[in-house]
Amino acid sequence: MKPYKQISRKIMFGNPWWKYCLDEVELPSGKRGEFHYVLTNGSSMVVPIGDDGRLLLVRQYRYTGKRDSIEFPCGGLKGDSTHEETAVNELAEETGYVPAQLDHAGSFNPCNGLLDEICHVYVARSLRYVGARPDETESFELVRLTAQEIDASISDGTIWDGMTIAAWAIAGPQIARIYNSQKS
Repeated sequence: MKPYKQISRKIMFGNPWWKYCLDEVELPSGKRGEFHYVLTNGSSMVVPIGDDGRLLLVRQYRYTGKRDSIEFPCGGLKGDSTHEETAVNELAEETGYVPAQLDHAGSFNPCNGLLDEICHVYVARSLRYVGARPDETESFELVRLTAQEIDASISDGTIWDGMTIAAWAIAGPQIARIYNSQKS
């Protein structure tokens, strides 16, 4: 496939996490058009394993979906923060826990037709409680689920957040290896 050629870019709006852009592009056919998209700094999502083997998620209200959502802790990179720093900060902010061990499981693009974002997925273990510190605009309820309960919640639509589902697909094999090694 031939790439589109960027002719110009206008940043229509921005905030600390993303920029809404409008590019004029030349298509491989030579025809010109507009492409609307969002540029981000990236994000980090954490799949935390509690000492009891259950996984920690958070329930929060999602305005765009007009309902509660159960998700793994996640957040966008701010400033010069790294993906790993963001993972640790989001885990502490949303659940109140910090990890002694944080392993990179993989990465994905949450919506490649709309944004350039790459979300890095981490598995967090050996958690220590330090107290949750949500932003003033956020409210979280901690939810602890087994791997089987997560699978069932995805199947029945209780967990409907696409990033959480993608992170579970990426981290699931690593989680299974951890569980299997603990049984040995």
